[in-house]
Amino acid sequence: MTGYCVSDIAAITGGALSGDGTAPVTGAVIDSRAVTPGALFAAIPGERVDGHDYIGKAFDLGAACCLAQRVPAGETRPVICVPDTAAALETLARAYRARFAIPVLGVTGSVGKTTAKEMVASVLSQRWNTLKTEKNFNNQLGVPLTLFRLEPEHEAAVIEMGVSHFGDMAPLAAMVQPTAMLFTIIGHAHLEFLRDRRGVLQEKTSVLDTMPDDAIAFCNGDDDLLRAMTCRQRKVTFGLSAGCDVRAVDVRDLGDEGSTCTIVAGTRHIPVRISAYGQHMVYAALEGAAVGIEYGLTDAEIIRGIAAYQPVGSRARVVRTARYTVIDDCYNANPDSTAAALRSMATLPAGRRVAILGNMGELGANADALHRETGVCAAKAGVSLVITCGELAKNIAVGAAAADSAVAVASFDTLDALLPALPQLLQCPLQPPHPPPQPPFPLPQLLQLSFNTPVRFQ
Repeated sequence: MTGYCVSDIAAITGGALSGDGTAPVTGAVIDSRAVTPGALFAAIPGERVDGHDYIGKAFDLGAACCLAQRVPAGETRPVICVPDTAAALETLARAYRARFAIPVLGVTGSVGKTTAKEMVASVLSQRWNTLKTEKNFNNQLGVPLTLFRLEPEHEAAVIEMGVSHFGDMAPLAAMVQPTAMLFTIIGHAHLEFLRDRRGVLQEKTSVLDTMPDDAIAFCNGDDDLLRAMTCRQRKVTFGLSAGCDVRAVDVRDLGDEGSTCTIVAGTRHIPVRISAYGQHMVYAALEGAAVGIEYGLTDAEIIRGIAAYQPVGSRARVVRTARYTVIDDCYNANPDSTAAALRSMATLPAGRRVAILGNMGELGANADALHRETGVCAAKAGVSLVITCGELAKNIAVGAAAADSAVAVASFDTLDALLPALPQLLQCPLQPPHPPPQPPFPLPQLLQLSFNTPVRFQ
C-alpha cells in the first residue's frame, strides 16, 4: 500500500479518527502477528478470536494505526473507529484498486482457481511485473489484503475470487474491478448454499454484470454451462473440443512427470511442456496460453511461463519415496476435483493404487449420492484399495465396492482411528471382503511428516 496516511484512510472509510493522523501507512493486515512498522491493523471480530483484543499488541509491533469498531480504553494511539471493520476494509480496497490502470484478471470457478491463478501469473510474469493472490486469500477479507499489495511497479494482477453463497460475488467484484475474468469450470462445490450447478453459474458469472463491454471472459469451452453462456463481453473459450478458440492437441501424458501438448489458437501452434502432475494441468496450460495470447505475449514467453509453473500447497504435490509415490492433493476437495485426481492416478505406471478419501462438505441434499459417485470413479480409475475417513466418506467405499467387487475398502470414523492402521493397509494388499486392521501400528517417518497436523483426506 502506497500513498496513504492515516487521515486519508479515515476520510475514505468515513471513520472517526482518534490520535495523530499524519503517519504514512505501508500496508494492511488482519493478523496482529503479521504487523510490520507502518502497517494498518484491521481488528476483525470473529467467532473465536476478536481482533480488538490485539490492538495494543499491533501498536507495540509498529502499526501506524488500527481500524476498529471500538477504541480500547486508555488507547491514545491512532484508531479509526467504524461501524463495521470488514465493510470499511472493502471500502478502502475499492478506493485503492481504482488508483491502478493496469490489466486485472479475476479468476473464479468451482475447481482449479488457485492452479489457474498460478499458471496465468507465471505466464504474464514473463513480460510484466505481476501481482497474484497469495495463499487462499480469495474471500471478502483476503481479497482486500491482496489488493493492498499493489504497488506502482506492478503492471498486471491476477486475483482469485471465491464464492460459496448467493451475494458473495458482488463485493468481490466491486473491490477487484476486473478488466477480464477467467472461469475454470462450473462444478459441484457449495451446492448446500448455491442449490445446483446453475446456481453456481449464476453467482460466479454475476461478476460480468459489473464489467465493461470491452472486457474479456475466458471460459472453459468443455464445460456445458460455460460453453452455452452468453455475455456482453467478448468470450474466449479454451479446452480440448474442436470448437474452442484455444485448444490442446497431441496431448501426451507423462504420468507423475507431467505432460506435453500443442496449443492451437488460429494459425499459432505452441508446443508446451507441463511439469506438474495431473491431466487437469492441460487445462491450466490452456488458461495460461489463452490469457497470454490475448495480452500479446509471444510463443516463447508462453512456453517459458507454462514450463515455470510449480504446484502450491497440497495440490497434486508429488512425493516420491523408495516404496511409495504419494500424491498429496488433499486441499479443499470436491467431487469434481477428486474425480480429476482419480482419473490422473489411473495414468500412473502400473502398480498398486490406493486412494485415501474423506468427507466433502457443502454438497447439500445430494451429498451421499455424490460421495457414492466418487467411489464409482475410484473403481473405474483402477484403484485397488479405497480408504475413507468420516461419516459421509463411507459412501465412497460403498460406491467403489458396488462398482467393482475386486476393490478392497476400509472405512474409519476419525483420523485418529485411521492413522495407526494406515501402515499395514499400505504394506499388505487386502482381498475383499476384509475388516480394517486393528491399531496400534507405528507410523513411518513419511506419514509422520505428511500428516502431523489435522487434515481432511480428500
